[in-house]
Amino acid sequence: MWYYLFKYVFMGPLLWLMGRPKVEGLENLPPEGKVLLASNHLAVVDSFYLPLMSPRRVFFLAKSEYFTEPGLKGRFKKWFFSTSGQIPIDRSGASAAAGALTAGRRILDDGGVLCLYPEGTRSPDGRLYKGKTGLARMALESGTPVVPVAMINTDRINPPGTILPRPTRITIKFGTPLDFSRYEGMAGNRFIERAVTDEIMYALMRLSGQQYVDVYAATLKNQPAAPKVDGAAA
Repeated sequence: MWYYLFKYVFMGPLLWLMGRPKVEGLENLPPEGKVLLASNHLAVVDSFYLPLMSPRRVFFLAKSEYFTEPGLKGRFKKWFFSTSGQIPIDRSGASAAAGALTAGRRILDDGGVLCLYPEGTRSPDGRLYKGKTGLARMALESGTPVVPVAMINTDRINPPGTILPRPTRITIKFGTPLDFSRYEGMAGNRFIERAVTDEIMYALMRLSGQQYVDVYAATLKNQPAAPKVDGAAA
């Protein structure tokens, strides 16, 4: 109930006002049955605009820290993320990947729609970064079709360093479903999973028009900033 109240009453009208979203290729989203959505990731609002424009309920895997913060604020965040379709996963430790796969499989086994961000984190500069293979493994193990989704201009609504949102026209594109049944029984083969992941990222690159960078976004984010040298030319 809360999911649809947020979508149509509490948050939906505000999101429409800020983003004036339009959707393309919605016919590529199967009307029923299990589906994996593979989306690029530009901003936090990606996880709000995608469900807003999808006729089916969309679930996401979210880091468990969103659900464990203490105090009144923490309880509100837990309630908010739970009701908006976020599934908590522990991203620390050796069993983190297995936990994510298990949580995702439960949604797919129930015939649901699960969205994953193969980049693993938000793009630091608007480019499309190398995909991680967890989505490929889930697709192969569950035999689920993958629908690429391109979020466009969501990073312009609330750029880093800004406080107030900036109204911007949002576009969401659903691409042609990708069928990996030719790799049936090959889940766990890292070469196959990398090939599947690269095919998904290529589809996202073509759909979004982003420049592709063959490194992990998290690696780039964790690099220390280069020291400034006095008098050096920028």
